[in-house]
Amino acid sequence: MPTDPSEIETKLLIVDDLDENLIALEALIRDPGRRVFQARSGDEALALMLEHEFALAVLDVQMPGMNGFELAELMRGTERTRTIPIIFVSAAGRELNYAFQGYESGAVDFLHKPLDAHMVRSKVSVFVELYHSRMALQREMDALATLHREQQALVAELREARADLERAVRMRDDFMSMVSHELRTPLNTLYLETQVRKMHLARGHMFFFTPERLKETAERDQRQIQAMVRLIDDLLDVTRMRNGRLSMSPQAFDLSAMAARVVAALAQQAEAAGAAIHLEAPEPLTGVWDEFRLEQVLTNLLTNALRYGGGKPVDVNVGLRGEEAVMSVRDRGIGIAPEDQARIFQQFERAESGRREVASGLGLGLFITQQIVQGHGGRIELESTPGEGSTFRVVLPFEPPSAEDAA
Repeated sequence: MPTDPSEIETKLLIVDDLDENLIALEALIRDPGRRVFQARSGDEALALMLEHEFALAVLDVQMPGMNGFELAELMRGTERTRTIPIIFVSAAGRELNYAFQGYESGAVDFLHKPLDAHMVRSKVSVFVELYHSRMALQREMDALATLHREQQALVAELREARADLERAVRMRDDFMSMVSHELRTPLNTLYLETQVRKMHLARGHMFFFTPERLKETAERDQRQIQAMVRLIDDLLDVTRMRNGRLSMSPQAFDLSAMAARVVAALAQQAEAAGAAIHLEAPEPLTGVWDEFRLEQVLTNLLTNALRYGGGKPVDVNVGLRGEEAVMSVRDRGIGIAPEDQARIFQQFERAESGRREVASGLGLGLFITQQIVQGHGGRIELESTPGEGSTFRVVLPFEPPSAEDAA
């Protein structure tokens, strides 16, 4: 598309019922960059005007059928042809006052025959230049309109970015507050425990340091330390995921044996929650997975089941579904509303509960769990009814995905 007005092909229309007049007029106004169209009647001229965009129309006044004035009036009544400048040409004497009638019909100029060659060329050149200027102005207006639209789009993007940034700042502040609270709880417990032991030791209360008492306090300390370690591990995992560096080391192992090991490790936690964990893993199920990461998955799911299960039994099942391995955890607790089932897999999201202990944690466990399962080429299915409990089902292929699929 040409950007210089002089590069635009300028179309001119001349209308006359006599061929010799058309030939003579075209010879006068022809020039490089101009294309001259000829019409021998008003109807032919209108047909050309509907097909082409003309910079100027030179109309003979005295034509049989539709004369030049009638053609001009039709042009002024049509949107496409209304803005075409008109020059009338007449062989009639000046005393007939055709010029006045021509201006009333919408003409911008009037020429009398015999034509003055220099005047004709000058007038046509003026209108060609005006056409070029008008086209250049239109392009500038279109460019300004485009720029305005782009600026509006940019403003909208900036507003959206600002809103996202404000949300990110709020999330950061909420997150830091949450981390501080979650870490402070086990730290405060440890601090109080040490202060109590220090006080008893200072007062000589050695009965407090019997092997049984020491074992109980050591177990309490261990639980608080494990809670802090888990919070820190969750934060590190999220950071690795954002940087695309979550390590995966697939090796062949028995999923059923791993599930039994995790259930045994959480037996004390289940007892503290007043719940029993029932494992059903009838046969060895060997596949190529990252054992450490799948232990993390099952531990997260079981910890949530104990936390939200209301002290009711929790079922763990390991088995086959077609050509895939399935590991499910079912609780009989508060359940998850349908509108929350997608949300809880996002970062820093937790199930709603009026109980403080249920709402503990950073809201990263299910997010990390889903990322690990997807890293194995698997998926998590969730079935839940509020008030009746939830079932989280991990479905895994037996072989890890290729590097390209994992990416």
